[in-house]
Amino acid sequence: MFDTEPLPRFACPDWWEKLQAGEVPIAPVPINAEKKAKLLAFFNRLRLPDVPGNPTMAEACGEWFKTILVAFFASEDPETHREIVWELLCMVPKKNSKSTYVAALGLTALYMEEAPNRQMLLVGPSQNISERLFSQAQGMIDLDEKLKLIFKVQDHLKTITRRKTGTALDVKTFDTSIVTGEIPVLTIIDELHELGKKAKAAKVMQQIRGGGITKVRGKVLMITTQSDEMPTGIWESELKKARAIRDGKGGRSPIMLPVLYEFPVKQQLDPKFWGDRANWALVLPNLGLSIDEEALEADYENNGRISKQVEQIWASQHLNIEIGVGIGGDAWSGAVHWEGASVPGLTLDQLLDECEVCTIGVDWGGADDLAALAVVGRRKRDKVWLLWAKAWARKTVFKQRPKIADALRGFEEDGDLSVVDSPEKQAAEAAAICAMVNHTGKLPEAGGIGLDVAGVALLLDALEEQQMASPLIQSVRQGWALQPAVTTVALKLESRRLLHADQPIMAWAVGNAKQELKGNNYMVTKEVSGAGKIDPLMAAFDAAMLMFNNPQPSGTSIYEERGILVI
Repeated sequence: MFDTEPLPRFACPDWWEKLQAGEVPIAPVPINAEKKAKLLAFFNRLRLPDVPGNPTMAEACGEWFKTILVAFFASEDPETHREIVWELLCMVPKKNSKSTYVAALGLTALYMEEAPNRQMLLVGPSQNISERLFSQAQGMIDLDEKLKLIFKVQDHLKTITRRKTGTALDVKTFDTSIVTGEIPVLTIIDELHELGKKAKAAKVMQQIRGGGITKVRGKVLMITTQSDEMPTGIWESELKKARAIRDGKGGRSPIMLPVLYEFPVKQQLDPKFWGDRANWALVLPNLGLSIDEEALEADYENNGRISKQVEQIWASQHLNIEIGVGIGGDAWSGAVHWEGASVPGLTLDQLLDECEVCTIGVDWGGADDLAALAVVGRRKRDKVWLLWAKAWARKTVFKQRPKIADALRGFEEDGDLSVVDSPEKQAAEAAAICAMVNHTGKLPEAGGIGLDVAGVALLLDALEEQQMASPLIQSVRQGWALQPAVTTVALKLESRRLLHADQPIMAWAVGNAKQELKGNNYMVTKEVSGAGKIDPLMAAFDAAMLMFNNPQPSGTSIYEERGILVI
């Protein structure tokens, strides 16, 4: 018997086959033919203001983008005649005329909107990008006398208004105040990946999406390249959602239509594949239009291959190769298996409830560094290891490490990072977690808490105040001595004999981790990993080193000792 159940809306299981055939990797959607014709008639007349000869979009725009334009604005349920695409996420590599096309799309939307006095937003992540978006739209209007009669341009406000309706397209730089009062009927966000570095981005996106449940529904179009660092924040969550919808795992009736120009994970993991110039065209829909193939190859040879790190950044921007978990020739060997070994929502309380014994690893840091604690538990029913972590940052970290400040704020919102005023507070909070675990009776009498001894004096004092000392607390040798953890934890992840709590801060640390072979030992150290923070992973290695000793729990918990029944 054949399974004839229809695919979930917007699922595109054959997206890779479509890319290989030179097609747009998009699910088919029903289209209103009349609206499509009107859209393309206006869009195609727009001219490129920064290209010699000012060709029209009919000549110069890739068909892939016109497909996106039509799907976003002309989708319609043939029975109810209601629009079905309310959000669209397009990820396409750099230099595919993304920003220019988006400016033209914004003007087209403004022309098509018949409702009076509405608000539309065209949002860039930085002032430079916002100004370029506005200048492109303004340049298109300046090239056409008829468009000057249709639109009023206010340069000082970065606003374009359709005279007939009073509806305005405001070009803005992303910040927490871009949405004030009225919910926009359309929001176009360029370079969404940059918002992953902004801590408040999720709240602003929620405010923008508030229009989705009103009678005058708001549409959202997001277009971006891949991030030049590991995806975090709103970018990570939107990308995961788009991939899930594309793969048929995003529910029955999603409202986001994903269009992702990327290689499958297997191909992203293979530098020989994505390094082959013959495969670049698969994810570069504007190759031969805005992208010159010879120039791209020359740029790769002369600028993209300076070092392994530079090559990864180049590939992320020009080929949408994701940096972080599983990507990068010198990545920690466990990174590729990290995502597949997650238990979303696993809490410390659940870990303690399911495990017969636990060990704790601690990696401490200075004023410009993170501190981290990891708990590894051995599950009662099958001996699988479970992992949960917590990190701390002093306020000085945000000043001294500005490049990761927004990412840290996001981890703080997740609840996985605590920002504290003093090292004493940091030590006290970590010691309190150790004490809580110890009180359950799940720690062994000796070797239950393992420390990298660098800079832990305050922590040792805090642990002593909680009646914890040697032999419960032991030092864990670093460097080459962590080889068993570096290699064995990777193998346990691959076999799913180690499962983790799917915490973004841990995925970030894993993505930052680099390993090198010294003699016969694979080493992951802070020195090898450079500026990327790996403290939570190092804490997990410390806890793993203690768990290798096959510890047994100390026995009775403090609650049982006091005659308290815990249910």
